[in-house]
Formats: sequence, structure tokens, C-alpha cells
Amino acid sequence: MTNSQISSDDGERRFVLTLGCPDRTGIVAALSGFLTGVGGWITEAAYHSDQTTGWFFTRQAVRADSVSMTVDEFRSRFADVAAMFGPEVEWEVTDTGAPKSVVLLVSKDSHCLTDLLARAERGDLPAKVCAVIGNHRDLEEITARFDVPFHHVPFPADGKAEAFAEVRRLVDGYNPDAIVLARFMQILPAELCEAWAGRAINIHHSFLPSFIGARPYHQAFNRGVKLIGATCHYVTADLDAGPIIEQDVSRITHDYSAADMVRQGRDIETLVLARGVLWHLENRVLVHDRKTVVFA
Repeated sequence: MTNSQISSDDGERRFVLTLGCPDRTGIVAALSGFLTGVGGWITEAAYHSDQTTGWFFTRQAVRADSVSMTVDEFRSRFADVAAMFGPEVEWEVTDTGAPKSVVLLVSKDSHCLTDLLARAERGDLPAKVCAVIGNHRDLEEITARFDVPFHHVPFPADGKAEAFAEVRRLVDGYNPDAIVLARFMQILPAELCEAWAGRAINIHHSFLPSFIGARPYHQAFNRGVKLIGATCHYVTADLDAGPIIEQDVSRITHDYSAADMVRQGRDIETLVLARGVLWHLENRVLVHDRKTVVFA
């Protein structure tokens, strides 16, 4: 059983501490001393020292009922410890008992949408899908089956700026912990990428930079590729080039038709996006520069 399965299934409330800072001796000792001092019962502890960048990363989860203080007091006390690691330190403390929310952006493809809605309904994602926003109405009926609000925002060729302004107004009204582009076939403008940095998550096939444009699986079929895959990443102004959260591949053979490749590609996209969204919501993804450390 993986760590993410454990934290998703047992329902036990935790305080999750994530930290990144320039590496040095004594960091683990300082963290352990702090957690011991507040009575923290550690349920998960993960570490990574990046020899290329010289940075240290960690994720620590403690049972909330072992700490006789609120999460705000926990943060306040840890701030003094974090200051020891220098001005560049990046850290966060989250409470798994605090409700989280997700907004999904969609177009016409339903596979990622239906999978995430079902996972949220089953409790497999630690968040509520509070809205779905689509630039077409094709997925409105599916969304309604899950009793989730659907907002239709059309994207006319001469009115995309206004459409994105409306999408931003709707999304920001929910203040979600994640904005997931579940096969949303519009390119976010740079100002939205900046406003939603670290929260906007996208999925795309892993053929890129090959087979750009329409019908990528058919292009790949015509070239006789033997591997297909998907990449889940944070959205940045550099198209499809944000920090990567998760990837996976699947081998195919000469027996596959283009339709077979499309179907298998959808399966991989669905799984990879679900993993990436889960790990993001569980604060397992630490971003530094253009890369991620994923404690999954």
C-alpha cells in the first residue's frame, strides 16, 4: 500500500509540514526536535537532498490529536524554526481536516471529467468538486448527474479575452485549492497562469514536442510509434512546459488501430491526471524552479 493510499483511506486528521531550503547539516535534527517538543506523533516522514541544486526537501505528517494546539499555533511555533534555515526557506503547514475544493475546466472530452467526479464522490480525492466550467455544453448533463454546478462560458473567436475574464471571475469566486484543466482545449493567458500558479493542473499526451496539433494519436499511428503516454503538470505561460507532477506510458503493438491508441491514451490520461491531482491535494508535490519533488 502506498503512502497516498494510506492518507486517503484512514480518515485520520493530520498536520502536514512541507519544507524546502538550501541543504546543510542539522535540518533533520531541528525538525525532529521541534516535532518532539510539541508532542507530534509522526505518521509519515520523507526527505530528499538534491545534489544538483543543493536543496533539501521534506514532507512530515503528524497526527493532529497528538499536538495540543491549533494548526495556526503550530504554524506560529514552526516559523521560528524555519527562520533558522535562512531567508530562502519555503515551507507550509496544512491541516487535512480543513475542507479542500476543486474547479474543473472542460471542453468536449469526458474521460477525465467523469473519472475525477466519480473519485470525488467516492471519497478517493480529499476535496469537493465545487464547479465545472465548460466552453461547450457537451458535458453539462454528465456534470448534473453528480449534482455539481455547471457554468457554460462560450469562447467566440473575437471574444476570448472576455471569456477568460468570466472564467477567472467564476473560478476565483470558489477560491479552489486546485484548478484542473480536464481536457480543456483553450490556452490559458499568461495573467491567469500567474494568478493560478501552483494550483492550475493540466494533462496532455506525452508525444510532445512531436505530433503537435489535431489528432495526435492518429499522427502517431501513421508513424508506427510503440509507446504512448501522458504528462500531468502545473500550468505556466510556457505551453505544456510547466513543472511535471506525474507521467506514465503504455506499450502498444502493430496490431493496434488508431482507435485503439486513442482509447488507451484516454485511459493513461485519466490515471495520470487523477494521481497528479491527488498528490497535489495531499501536499505531496514540492516545486522548486522548473522541477518537482513528489513524495508519493
